[in-house]
Amino acid sequence: MKLAINEILESTNGKIILDGKEYNYESVETDTRKLKENSIFIALKGENFNGNDFILDAIKKGSTICIVSEIKFNKEDIPSGVTIIQVKDTKEALLLLSKAYREKLNIKIIGVTGSTGKTSTKDIIAAFLSDKYKVFKTKGNFNNEIGLPLMIFSLDETYDVAVLEMGMNNLGEIHNLANAAMPDIAVITNVGISHIENLKTRENILKAKMEVTDFFNKDNVLVINVDNDMLNTISKDKYEVVSIGMQENNAQVRGVNIVLEDNSIKFDIEDNGENVGTINLPMIGKHNVLNSLLAYVVGKKLDLKVGDMNKGIENLEATSMRLDIIKKDDFTIIDDCYNASPDSMKAAIDVLNSMNGKRKILILGTMRELGRESENAHRDVAKYAKEKNIDELIAVGEYSNMFKEGFEKNILTFNTTEECSQNIGDLVQKGDIILIKASRGMKFEQIVKKLKEI
Repeated sequence: MKLAINEILESTNGKIILDGKEYNYESVETDTRKLKENSIFIALKGENFNGNDFILDAIKKGSTICIVSEIKFNKEDIPSGVTIIQVKDTKEALLLLSKAYREKLNIKIIGVTGSTGKTSTKDIIAAFLSDKYKVFKTKGNFNNEIGLPLMIFSLDETYDVAVLEMGMNNLGEIHNLANAAMPDIAVITNVGISHIENLKTRENILKAKMEVTDFFNKDNVLVINVDNDMLNTISKDKYEVVSIGMQENNAQVRGVNIVLEDNSIKFDIEDNGENVGTINLPMIGKHNVLNSLLAYVVGKKLDLKVGDMNKGIENLEATSMRLDIIKKDDFTIIDDCYNASPDSMKAAIDVLNSMNGKRKILILGTMRELGRESENAHRDVAKYAKEKNIDELIAVGEYSNMFKEGFEKNILTFNTTEECSQNIGDLVQKGDIILIKASRGMKFEQIVKKLKEI
């Protein structure tokens, strides 16, 4: 299914400045390195790059339609059959074009956002639904104003459901994503302090997350985790809101009788006071009970029973570097180095605390985008680790002193990831369980790689 040339022009507010009159395309791309034959190339412009400079390169690689914001080529250099469309803003055009494409799709869209747990929740939802439906889910970190439209263009009529992750750094971004994706059901995992550097307050973070409902009506459903203090404040008058939780609160759906194993979780689901079945999840961490409860509600809204969801779990494909358990002969690695925030740090520490080992060791690095909360947040995480009786903390990066203040006892510090990687082999003992976690920019996978080589 494709958009006709008039639909492309109308949706992007574009005008043809060179008409190739063929308009054939099979895909939409923003990166010339990924271009295939017969593709639309959208020339994005950022602080350090300008796709408008690469139009001729895009055409050589197979682009038949180019959407540009600047004319940086000679028209006589453009071969016949290629159409050039000019728009005011190519990033906006990408979102608007994906919106027009989404409107032609007869498919259920699940939008997943939150300060932490988006990816794990997305993975669990996709698995729960997979026994009954053909499901698409966001790949990697394609969850922003560039990535999400590309995920929408990956959809076609063979899919029944798409589970799309929605991230943000500031107000207005999830609004734009919701306008493009038009989710039928939205899930908010929690509201923490990730991105507080930009948004200043948790109230603003909640406001940004709630933008996922900006285009909701009475037929839409919002699923929220009311164990989170901020989400407990959501009004329920404009559309259906379903609440989940584990605490003794007003949650409509609760996780009870929770059993945490070294490599799995087992719990019962209580739906409006009725025990509706048991979930067996091959993931670790009590926080994944909450993620599973969110997924249960989505499944229920799509007419699934708990038995259907348990069958779907067999198809679970968890995203890498998120609480991956790697068992070596002499020690165990918990690879959770994809990203980090105070909430996800504490959840990972809970996982480490629940496992059996001779020594429980934390290797922690910087949590970014916390602004004026940075020092307190790093100190607080280390204090939490101390309260959970973690044996040793290895701190890396600029907030090592804050980790030291919070942990107080056995702590070793390194200035850089490289320095830690070079020395880690001398610090590991037989029987250790080692958790590695930091924000993505710290590149802690280098430490994981070094440990794997021991």
